[in-house]
Amino acid sequence: MIGVYVTVPIACFRKGAAREYLETEETPPPSTCYGFLLSLVGETDRSRHIGARVTAMECRRPERSVVLRTVWRVKNLPLGASGNTRPDYQQLLTHVELVVWLDSSLEESDGDPLERRVRQALDPQTRGRVVRFGGLSLGESTHLVDQVSLFSEPSERRGRIFLLAEKGRLTLPVWVDHVGSAGTRFVTGDLEEVALTAPPPERVPQIAPCDH
Repeated sequence: MIGVYVTVPIACFRKGAAREYLETEETPPPSTCYGFLLSLVGETDRSRHIGARVTAMECRRPERSVVLRTVWRVKNLPLGASGNTRPDYQQLLTHVELVVWLDSSLEESDGDPLERRVRQALDPQTRGRVVRFGGLSLGESTHLVDQVSLFSEPSERRGRIFLLAEKGRLTLPVWVDHVGSAGTRFVTGDLEEVALTAPPPERVPQIAPCDH
């Protein structure tokens, strides 16, 4: 298992059911973290590393604020029609500081596991071989990452991490159906305060669609 240290100045991990008031989750869901890692290594096929276990650990509590922004909702054609925009309130998190934990031991990929690809993408000697495009973001495409590096575990700091729990109080997606919602898969867990060290793999959510 490896940890990837990430900082994001501004982010929103929008709740899937949020409509009129765009609320954010307290922490990025496993599906969001997985998408971030795929972007980091330049992978466009999100099924490539099914079976990977991914979760986020907060190194600090981000600050929360609310802004009024223009939101696109497709109601009329063409897509750029003025009736497709409206103002809505959105929650934002600022000063986001995370460790994204990744375990590739259960991956179904025939090629290099995601852990190895992430290491290569962050190694100064091999990162030039990674072919990727666009900005690296966590959450919305405009919420760009400021820092990303391999995490070296400190001995004293503590943070909050999303871990699986049968009767957990938080439900987050591990696979998102971008066409509708029927294929979105969720897991339940809790945000637990722990030392900033690698979590037990069996409690880390596994990335897999509903038919797995």
